Amino acid sequence: MPPQNHGSIASRSIKVAPSILSADFTKLGDEIASISSADGLHFDVMDGLFVPNITVGLPVLESVRRCTDMKLDVHLMICSPLRYTARFAKAGADLVVFHVEAETYDNTIAAIEEIHNLGKKVGLSVKPGTPAEALLPFVDALDHILVMTVEPGFGGQKFISGMLQKISELSNVVDSRGLNCEIGVDGGINRDTAQRCINAGANLLVAGNHIFSSHDRAARISELRIEN
Repeated sequence: MPPQNHGSIASRSIKVAPSILSADFTKLGDEIASISSADGLHFDVMDGLFVPNITVGLPVLESVRRCTDMKLDVHLMICSPLRYTARFAKAGADLVVFHVEAETYDNTIAAIEEIHNLGKKVGLSVKPGTPAEALLPFVDALDHILVMTVEPGFGGQKFISGMLQKISELSNVVDSRGLNCEIGVDGGINRDTAQRCINAGANLLVAGNHIFSSHDRAARISELRIEN
């Protein structure tokens, strides 16, 4: 069955969060200023263990927090994230997202509670190979769900079309339970794939290369918000 259009989620305003992973780190302050029309900044943290790459951590997040008032969505692609969720929340994250595959059930619950107790929003992410059902024990406590539409670890990958069904399934759960939970997508997002994700029920789009490769980044951000 093809993914269906989901009224209650898709009717919400579409948000765009450019991924810092695609920015030029030699001029990071200017790069962030160039995407100030976006709804937030997606901050990828990788440890070289959970995913085969290493990116940035707490000192960079603290610096970014000082140079912008944009909402900071911190995506932890790390092993045993409970060790660090509070530290990233305190360092400036508005939303802390970690992977359901990276923690035990008890530690996942503890991390969700810890982040909320610090007054921040919390989300869980799933890799392409992880079924939507893995999130069901936690979804009522979440502010955000992030569906990876590429294998996490590197930017510039091709969108995996099979993830549209997962987006649709999770959108159905959020709608049926009446939850105030965003459905985000991350990986291979451009004008075409963004529209397909929106039709499946997503309302937050993480885009890296598509935005930072453009000379008119504000226009690219606006294009992604427009439903065809």
